[in-house]
Amino acid sequence: MLERWKIPLLLSPALLLIAGLFLGGLFLGLIGSLGYMPLLGREELNLDAYRNILFSTGFYQSFLLTFYISLMSTIIASALAIGAALILRRHFIGRSVINFLFQLNLTVPHLVGAVGILYLFSQSGFFARLAFEFRLISGPSDFPAMIYDPLAIGIILQYVWKEVPFIGMILLANMQTFGHDYEAVSRTLGANRWQSFRFVLLPLLSPGLLAAALIVFAFTFGAYEIPALLGQSYPAALPVLAYQSFTDVDLNARPEALAMAMIIALLSAVMIFGYARLARRYMRS
Repeated sequence: MLERWKIPLLLSPALLLIAGLFLGGLFLGLIGSLGYMPLLGREELNLDAYRNILFSTGFYQSFLLTFYISLMSTIIASALAIGAALILRRHFIGRSVINFLFQLNLTVPHLVGAVGILYLFSQSGFFARLAFEFRLISGPSDFPAMIYDPLAIGIILQYVWKEVPFIGMILLANMQTFGHDYEAVSRTLGANRWQSFRFVLLPLLSPGLLAAALIVFAFTFGAYEIPALLGQSYPAALPVLAYQSFTDVDLNARPEALAMAMIIALLSAVMIFGYARLARRYMRS
């Protein structure tokens, strides 16, 4: 009996700390989003903050922008990661060096990468000045707007640059686990390279790819610093809009900020639950 509870008991201090901080913050955020602010004399719970943001055009614009950024970043990063993993699984001269360089930016903070994107791709950045130097444009202002732009190109570039190695390492580890045997069998049965990839390798990679993609999507959907540094002022990404409301001088706007944070947390929980269901169904099949 004691042996059965040994591992949970050993993990309990860390689990209690993590659960206490996370669930405690989540609970305080929830009651704050329901209008409970004793310092302002508001002690009755209500749904006014949720009604205000759900009937706000600015909220939906920010939501769609955030969803677009997360979706495009995840799709592009996943596609590039698959290609990179397929190359890195092969044996070639300099593979260890390329593999090291591929993983190098995993240690670089997102904020540092965002500053690099800003200096490289802004209309006063390195590439704009280089294009002007070679007379490709008449002035730096003619360089395509990739920072603070409606399409959020700079934000997506930063997320893709940062998340491709993350997804790629997960896929590469999966490929090394099951080796080349399944593909070899499919080739002996007459499948070409594309068919072998499409019908054999990709289904084997699907659980790991889906897990990594959902992590990336959830992270980019709730991240604040990159959209704040590289994004346009209006409409702002949803985390930026929530932060702006939370730091507003009018404390009555704080419940709406917390309501946005609760919506972001809810969407992340739904994605995690959806992945768990899909993974369970895949394992059963």
